[in-house]
Amino acid sequence: MKLPLLGAALLALLPLFASAYEPKVAAPAPTDAGEWWNVPYALPFDAKQLTRKQSEVKVKGNLLVDDSGRTVVFRGVNIADPDKLVKQGKWSKAHFEAAKSFGSNIVRLPVHPIAWRSRGSENYLKLIDQAVVWANELDLYLIVDWHSMGNPTKELYFHPMYVTSKQETREFWRQIAARYAGIPTIAVYELFNEPTINSGKLGEVDWQEWKAFNEELISIIYAHDKGVIPLVAGFNWAYDLSQVAQHPIAREGVAYAIHPYPQKSSGPFPEAWEKAWGYLSEKYPLMATEIGWMRADEKGAHRPVISDGSYGPLISDYFAKKGISFTVWAFDPDWPPQMISDWNYTPTGQGKFFREFMLKQAEAEAKTKAVIKP
Repeated sequence: MKLPLLGAALLALLPLFASAYEPKVAAPAPTDAGEWWNVPYALPFDAKQLTRKQSEVKVKGNLLVDDSGRTVVFRGVNIADPDKLVKQGKWSKAHFEAAKSFGSNIVRLPVHPIAWRSRGSENYLKLIDQAVVWANELDLYLIVDWHSMGNPTKELYFHPMYVTSKQETREFWRQIAARYAGIPTIAVYELFNEPTINSGKLGEVDWQEWKAFNEELISIIYAHDKGVIPLVAGFNWAYDLSQVAQHPIAREGVAYAIHPYPQKSSGPFPEAWEKAWGYLSEKYPLMATEIGWMRADEKGAHRPVISDGSYGPLISDYFAKKGISFTVWAFDPDWPPQMISDWNYTPTGQGKFFREFMLKQAEAEAKTKAVIKP
């Protein structure tokens, strides 16, 4: 059956119309300043920069596993916001090398909303690009953390540096997921650092509302890339996961974040940890993306991080038995509780403890891999 001439002509043009509205990924043409109509689409990260093939880490039941199905436990450090490090002249591959020398296999990048806006997304992404290249060269993985504190459901925040919005948070994760799709070096997206209502000073929140917002963010991320682990925190500064058992996040491949500083519970430990969130590790992967302690007389000591030192052995042993991943706060001499006291990487009390613990764990895992290697 022959189509009318006009109909046939229109059908012939359809591929042209369709392609005209598809985002281009070719190299952008030069544009003059102010030509907003000629601004190119953002390009994905160029994987050709990477020199090492790293395994994709994913969720399987309550475990993290690599491509071969082998269990992965992340142990590492929080560095400072890359924007801060650039301004202090400390943003370099050497900083990542120092983190690895402490036994890290992962580094957490805390991206503050104020830094993201002030530097601009295009320039900030260049910093994350550098982190990906350096981490890949060193066989480290990365956590990208949207580092805000407050109640995003009501858009009330603990301090101006954490002020963001639902829309900015959506857009942040849309850009991150689109740029780094298929890049295993970035293993984890921590959707929101520390949700809190701060004893009602930041409004109220309902778990179902918080759950729905995180599910929305995960859907945006998965539309671009399903090869990452979304990490969801509970309220009370990423400590309260009490609703997860009955109302888990309704998305596949999710892990849960905890920040179990020593004064978050009156103890006794580890019984208090087991009751609050530890039992969930039987069903879901848990990642303690902030842990740490300091003595009351040390610089910057504050609640909830003060301990006499007993916290370190207790929580590291508990995590080892449960297979819980962690990153210690903070591999920076300015942000307490500090792991290093200066830019010569002199370890503090907790820095010395966690360095010895992580190096010992890394050595044991290396021996295990050597034994089972075909």
